[in-house]
Amino acid sequence: MRLKPIYFKIFLSFIFFFLLSRLFYLQIVKGEENLSSSRENRIKLVKTPALRGVIYDTEGKILVRNQENGRYYLYPQETSHLLGYVGEATEEEIKKYQLSLGDLIGKMGIEKQYDDVLRGKNGGVLIETDALGNEIREVKKIEPQTGTDIYLNLNLDLQKKALDLLKDKKGAIIVTQPKTGAVLALVSSPSFNPNLFTLKAENEDNASSFEDKRNEEITKLFENSAQPMFNRAIAGLYPPGSTFKIVTAIAGLEEKKISKETKVEDTGEIKVGEYTYGNWYFRQYGQKEGELDLVKAIQRSNDIYFYKVGEWLGIGKLNSWSKYFGLGQKSEIDLPFEASGLVPSPRWKKEVKTEGWYLGDTYITAIGQGNLQLTPLQVNQLSSVIAANGQLCQPTILKSKPSSCLDLKIKLENLDLVKKGMIEVCQKGGTAFPFFDFPFKTACKTGTAEIGLKEDEKTHAWFTVFAPADNPEVVMTVLIEEGGEGSADAAPLAKALLEYWFKDKF
Repeated sequence: MRLKPIYFKIFLSFIFFFLLSRLFYLQIVKGEENLSSSRENRIKLVKTPALRGVIYDTEGKILVRNQENGRYYLYPQETSHLLGYVGEATEEEIKKYQLSLGDLIGKMGIEKQYDDVLRGKNGGVLIETDALGNEIREVKKIEPQTGTDIYLNLNLDLQKKALDLLKDKKGAIIVTQPKTGAVLALVSSPSFNPNLFTLKAENEDNASSFEDKRNEEITKLFENSAQPMFNRAIAGLYPPGSTFKIVTAIAGLEEKKISKETKVEDTGEIKVGEYTYGNWYFRQYGQKEGELDLVKAIQRSNDIYFYKVGEWLGIGKLNSWSKYFGLGQKSEIDLPFEASGLVPSPRWKKEVKTEGWYLGDTYITAIGQGNLQLTPLQVNQLSSVIAANGQLCQPTILKSKPSSCLDLKIKLENLDLVKKGMIEVCQKGGTAFPFFDFPFKTACKTGTAEIGLKEDEKTHAWFTVFAPADNPEVVMTVLIEEGGEGSADAAPLAKALLEYWFKDKF
């Protein structure tokens, strides 16, 4: 059946107007959008990642560099907690720092702290392609900008020696310059290999097996009960034991609760109601040490003396002086994830434990036990205050970062008195017997911090020392987690490290 001419004309008119309206929509209404889309389809960006800056120790030794297969840490175990590592930016980090998919960013340590300095700026090439994706020409090329190199205060040889001394122990060692705060060594043990997170397979043939093995090693790392990725030096919290008596002594002197003439009789034990607070020497050997002044009390680390000083001060003054020394707050070292520590108070105990504060709480706080929690870095700092004649210096890793020290305005005669006691600790008759034959005079304090229940009591071993005593160059602090006694276990490590440091100087 054939259409009549009039219907055929109507049909053609409909088709014409449909095509015309469609053309109007595509070219006029959507024209700009389609033009932009067409251009984007013909231009592609090939990113050229920027190399990160190289990190050097204080003497110019390379600690981390860039390789074709990734960021390479030359001394992975020795520097892992200090340098940290890099990894691909997460979706959150991409938004926060305006990064691109696949960009590397610092995840911990110096790599994270100074990521904006080390990262650099990506480059790239704009390439025009045809409809099939074939490259036609290079439109524009932007060279990547390499990140800035940085130098640290770290002494690599000292750092390596410190980790070697800790070996298979859990703990930390920190070495600083007391008058500047420069960190010469900072070690946490056990350590880990940051190259696990950064290096890729060198060829595609073994890429799959390489990734499988790497993922297996990373899983083991995270599941390790010893927590090798945990930085004990700046984030581990421990009762400081008798190292805290430095603070108690200065507080007592400055508040005029004691003087160099003040003497306390060692009774072996003090009883408060049904509770007994003993001296370590009496508990271990059943002996008392007679009448002691402050220097003798520091030398012998006598608990009875410091119980009484804590009682005369009261927890309010003891708490205030602790915070004055920088305890219970971050030191603002240029490393991420530092812990603040805890200096307990009656208010804290009421809010957290819903318990009142008793005289016994003041006793155990005065000797560095109980709920008092410090990092190894904080113990190093309280020693540094004595070594630097009352200056509290912010610890610094970056060599170009200016020193920042606060004068605590402690009386010089009080500092000298505590220093004299610390010198005696390292001499015959003191508690640091490994130092009795040391070739020159040092000032130190031992600490044995009790943890756990009586039936399963363990102790952290502490030792902090500055040397030479008369003109201190370094402060060294050693913690061995659940490692025994400060004198027998931590002091020998500090002695070996001091001997290594001063081997060519004395």
